[in-house]
Amino acid sequence: MLSRTYFAVALSSLVSFGAATPSMAAETRQVSQYSITLGILPIATASFSSEFDGGQYKINGTFKSSGIADIISKVSAETSVTGRIDGQKLQADRYNLVYNVGKRKRVYDIFYSNGNVTETKITPPPRRNRENWVPVTDKDLRAVLDPLSGLIFPADAKICPNRLPIYDGESRMDLVLSPMGTKPFAAEGFKGEAIVCSIRYTPKSGFRRGRTDIEYLRKTPMEIWFAKADGANVYAPVYARIPTRMGPLYVTAVKIGD
Repeated sequence: MLSRTYFAVALSSLVSFGAATPSMAAETRQVSQYSITLGILPIATASFSSEFDGGQYKINGTFKSSGIADIISKVSAETSVTGRIDGQKLQADRYNLVYNVGKRKRVYDIFYSNGNVTETKITPPPRRNRENWVPVTDKDLRAVLDPLSGLIFPADAKICPNRLPIYDGESRMDLVLSPMGTKPFAAEGFKGEAIVCSIRYTPKSGFRRGRTDIEYLRKTPMEIWFAKADGANVYAPVYARIPTRMGPLYVTAVKIGD
């Protein structure tokens, strides 16, 4: 029910909300929980935690399908990113994703240096049809963001308009953000205004030509909301609407706190 293309985009919306800031020297930990629905049907849950300690950060997350999605195929994932705080940026050093569909398991490991990918490991290696596969080039791996900390913005940063170059270990995509104003948002542990952006998904490489889900996502705008919790100096996603042929996929923060 949830292809890896949609999972990759949804994952970029599932960032631990209310993370600490570079100016906060003491160790800080924040946990957020998300619900994922297809229309009104619950299909998954996710939980993310962020830890900031001096100049270092770590984000861990878990994802698990539920409800009607489990009838078709059980999907689960564990993901993490570690890195350092470089001024007002989160600079990843290593990103990891363990992705399970039924009894199949695949592990993605990405290593970075100054924003550039130095190594990607995929275990087991995927089988690809060279005739319709768009390969990732060395140029595609320069100045990229990981799917987790790539969507955390300092409070004084420009959120939208913006172009986010995301690499998830297999696919390289641009997420192009455009402003749509503000809207109120509330969850357990938070109530306030959210910055609303539309998103255009632009596949660059690491995908199969002609895939209907990619073409549909490329042509249909998405929506994402960012908010800043009390005591935090960053904006992170709290809500996203991702179109699919079966109906809209909603990602919503339901709890924000320790």
